[in-house]
Amino acid sequence: MSSEWQSASGPRGPGSLLKINCAPLFDHANEPMDIIFRTTMIIIHYNSITDRCFWRIFGSSFIRNVENLKFTSLYLGVSATREFRMYPSVHIVYMGKRPHDDLELITSSHHDMLAHVLGSKQESAASMVYSYKHGFSGFAAKLTKSQVQRIADLPGVIQVIPNGFYKVQTTRSWNYLGLSSNSPNNLLHETNMGDGSIIGVIDTGIWPENEAFNDKGLGPIPKKWKGFCESGVGFNATTNCNKKIIGARYFIKGYLAEYGKPFNATEFNDYLSPRDTIRHGTHTASTAGGSLVDNVSYKGLATGTIKGGAPKARLAIYKVGWNGGSGAFADVLKAIDEAIHDGVDVLSLSLGLDIPLYAEMDKRDPIYFGSFHAVAKGIIVVCSAGNSGPIAGSVEDLAPWVLTIAASTIDRSFPTPIILGNNQSFIGQAVYTGTDTGFTSLIYREHLDIEEVSVSYCDSLSENDTWVAGHVVLCFHTSHDEGAIEMAREGIKQAGALGMIVAKMTSKTIDIFIDDFPCVQVNYETGTKLLHYLRSSRNPQVRLRPSKTHIGRPISTSLAYFSSRGPNTITPAILKPDIAAPGVNIFAAVAPSDISVKSEYAIMSGTSMAAPHVSGIVALLKSLHPNWSPAAIKSALVTTAWTTDPHSGTPIFAEGDTTKLADPFDFGGGIVNPNSARDPGLIYDMGTSDYIHYLCAKGYNNTAISQLVGQAISCPKSSLSILDLNFPSITIPDVKGSITISRTVTNVGAVNSKYKAKIDAPKGFTVVVKPEILVFNSKTKRISFAITISTSYNYNTEYCFGSLSWTDGKHNVRSPISVKSEFPDLYEN
Repeated sequence: MSSEWQSASGPRGPGSLLKINCAPLFDHANEPMDIIFRTTMIIIHYNSITDRCFWRIFGSSFIRNVENLKFTSLYLGVSATREFRMYPSVHIVYMGKRPHDDLELITSSHHDMLAHVLGSKQESAASMVYSYKHGFSGFAAKLTKSQVQRIADLPGVIQVIPNGFYKVQTTRSWNYLGLSSNSPNNLLHETNMGDGSIIGVIDTGIWPENEAFNDKGLGPIPKKWKGFCESGVGFNATTNCNKKIIGARYFIKGYLAEYGKPFNATEFNDYLSPRDTIRHGTHTASTAGGSLVDNVSYKGLATGTIKGGAPKARLAIYKVGWNGGSGAFADVLKAIDEAIHDGVDVLSLSLGLDIPLYAEMDKRDPIYFGSFHAVAKGIIVVCSAGNSGPIAGSVEDLAPWVLTIAASTIDRSFPTPIILGNNQSFIGQAVYTGTDTGFTSLIYREHLDIEEVSVSYCDSLSENDTWVAGHVVLCFHTSHDEGAIEMAREGIKQAGALGMIVAKMTSKTIDIFIDDFPCVQVNYETGTKLLHYLRSSRNPQVRLRPSKTHIGRPISTSLAYFSSRGPNTITPAILKPDIAAPGVNIFAAVAPSDISVKSEYAIMSGTSMAAPHVSGIVALLKSLHPNWSPAAIKSALVTTAWTTDPHSGTPIFAEGDTTKLADPFDFGGGIVNPNSARDPGLIYDMGTSDYIHYLCAKGYNNTAISQLVGQAISCPKSSLSILDLNFPSITIPDVKGSITISRTVTNVGAVNSKYKAKIDAPKGFTVVVKPEILVFNSKTKRISFAITISTSYNYNTEYCFGSLSWTDGKHNVRSPISVKSEFPDLYEN
């Protein structure tokens, strides 16, 4: 049939016949395929006809043989016989907890299962991508749609998940959090800077030569470590690993199997090894566990000692991000599996998906069940909340057993003077280290009477705008797409502009550029004043001076505008994010832009930068409390977090289209407070049995849950409530009159303690706690209590917020409360 296909040359007139050759993008010669024929009626816009067409969806390549075209003046009506060739693509066959400890036998059973479906051991070997055998059981393989259906019906298979891709999401920040290396009385020194802890970083690799990864003063590698370093292109396991970087692996089979081509170093601009070129992984690794390096700055700005949260913790690197940071599901799951085996204490993942998201045991998000097995082994999993803010309901990584981290600012800014020709001055923000521009012409597109565009939005600027040559350009940025600023800046720079002033929504996040072309950001109010001057002056002039570093007042803490927000769209009764941490303008190590440079440092922003802050803190807490469960550590962090600025005590606001007071959907329990988390007083603890309760309450069947946890589970016939799970927060999305829930706290402070309840009730709701006083002694270490929340509202409301705190005079164990009244029956007929 393929010999009959012809390339389309375009319409030939009414009633003509046309065949379109849609050749496959990938070479799948000698691979099995499913073939399906369907006839349908489609409408194609006249101008959309091209010589070749191709659609690629995971699991399917569509090749279309089109005939019988009938033309109208605007559209083509096409009666098409479509031949769907289902080429094999990567799927993850998830089988839950491994049945025994014989790893070779587990892998053999995976091959046997695959051979049963494919027909032979040889085909099984060719199809297999990974065998998962350490933390759980399963495998990744190239399968057609019909093979997926057959294998999904086999005993022991919980899910067959199509491969997909995750995307990747300082000198001052640690001092801001109270972890100065010069202070003798903080968590950093109490734990010997995290010595003995192992942080696993699943990201884009590492640049090992950077001084942030030196192993000076470190003792032997912890005996619990079972992993290794893997050599590859540009990475020598013997010389590039040390007592700081104790493990380095790379995983790309899942990516290449989907990509359909061999690895091309030139095309990827990457190394087939653990070495990082994207910079993201090096930045996150040094933030979490980088060594101390003195007198580091970014071109003279942000000068100080750079370090990670746990400077003496060891790093285990798992590279899964390729081609700009895409991590295939199969590769990420393999990295989690290996990390569980290797003996990490903390897993840091700055990866995520776009909304809509997927439920815990649904398809397409293996981080859910991979992290479940890690947590079941006592590993704390820290994930970024995502960068889709300030949209409500955009928070990612929603599994209740992981820590989900939002991004906040710190008390550092980079003021950049803007001086007008009338001597009026303003302060903008930039990281500009060039020379004083002197007075230069200031222009705005409207000012030039360009008819095509009546206003000057930044994203309308390009290298074709020759009118910008020799001037500083003022523009307004009205979207959340920060990439548009970078493109506009690069465009007008090429067109000969001398600088750029960007008016945008109020935000402390600065767009960082590596050269010395000035790009200064101001808020809309300042931008409007600059525009008023420009419109009223015959010869508007502006002078831009180099940026400086300012620390402390009047700079206050806020939640970053880009940080994804709650509520939780999968399980509204579980608060996400859990907490926030510094993620704006974070200075850390990166892979150098010039490979002749040994060490390079850069400023980046994102929840990707916030998550490793918490990973480093968790490593410290794990050193101090090695027997605490992941839930206990989460509780300590959530219930001790700052809800006001840690230095000024002023309220914390959330950036966005409209700045507002931050609430639990912005920052969970608040801004992470590491020194208080080391001694929380009380904790809300949980274990695997509690998560089984959660899955039962979610309605998952006994078989799936039993396979997940590796033991027979029978969910109770009586309904379970997610509201009663022992989370350190309280979220009720549907209060109707009154509801009572329960919690249990464990005393981890002084043996003889007495705590009293303190309630800040959400507006329009009443909160009653019984008992109001908790008394602990040598015999009573755990106490349960009931919380009754009621309202007189008889209509649907938005969420209202408050808190429940337990205090003994020293500790303040605070749980955020988020509630709303909802009457779904109002919509019933």
